Amino acid sequence: MHIHLCGVRGSTPAPGAEFLRYGGHTSCVAIAHDGAGAPTLILDAGTGLRRVTGLLEGRPFAGTILLTHLHWDHVHGLPFFSAGDRADARATLLLPEQDGGAPAEELLARGMSPPHFPIGPSGLRGRWSFDTIAPGTVKVEGFTVEAREVPHKGGRTFGYRVSEGHSVITYIPDHCPTELGPGPEGWGEYHPAVLGLAEGADLLIHDAFWLPEEAVPQALLGHVVADYAVGLARRAHARRVLLAHHKPDRTDEALDRLAGRFRADPSIAVAAEGQIIDC
Repeated sequence: MHIHLCGVRGSTPAPGAEFLRYGGHTSCVAIAHDGAGAPTLILDAGTGLRRVTGLLEGRPFAGTILLTHLHWDHVHGLPFFSAGDRADARATLLLPEQDGGAPAEELLARGMSPPHFPIGPSGLRGRWSFDTIAPGTVKVEGFTVEAREVPHKGGRTFGYRVSEGHSVITYIPDHCPTELGPGPEGWGEYHPAVLGLAEGADLLIHDAFWLPEEAVPQALLGHVVADYAVGLARRAHARRVLLAHHKPDRTDEALDRLAGRFRADPSIAVAAEGQIIDC
């Protein structure tokens, strides 16, 4: 798999000179099969989705967008995805089934329709379809995807385990494990859902919004400290971990310091927009 990190910021985009090296776009990861230039599976549709158009080099998008949840920083790129908003595009959008069973397009339209936005999801050009998924395993664009629910405030949230038969990546950009208790270090429980998703993964991309000195008992905004992601990777025997979903005011210098804390372990890195990882 070729993994393109198109957006690694959380909550809001972060423009400005102090955010250039790690990037300011919000959550979006594009995945291509080995030997295929164009990504066909996209995880989350934050403002980083705009970068996917450049990866396609003038071609329309043909594939699936899989959302972890419906918070703004994971959907705001949708109406600005040029490669998906054209007559010859084909896009399937899947999002976690919510309590009440509302249809996917209706759920999206609550934030993307007048008076909040000029058009609704059906206003996107091309062949778009919208659906919900439940926890379990599905086949998507030649990938096997396992979805499990993870604790996060303000709406049902999934983490995903993606495999093409040789490699496995785990994607958990928003996670609030303190909702299940403090866990062994006080950063939250290492619960069965995330341990199963991360077990033996070649790459774990995980929420690292907070630093230990910033953490509060309520885990404001429903996130987790970077050290939890490292602890999860070690307990689940994941080969590599990328610390992601950076706090919007976390500058390049601050992220350099975070990377420096774990420099002795080459399996730990801080995610940067524009990175391409072969897995």
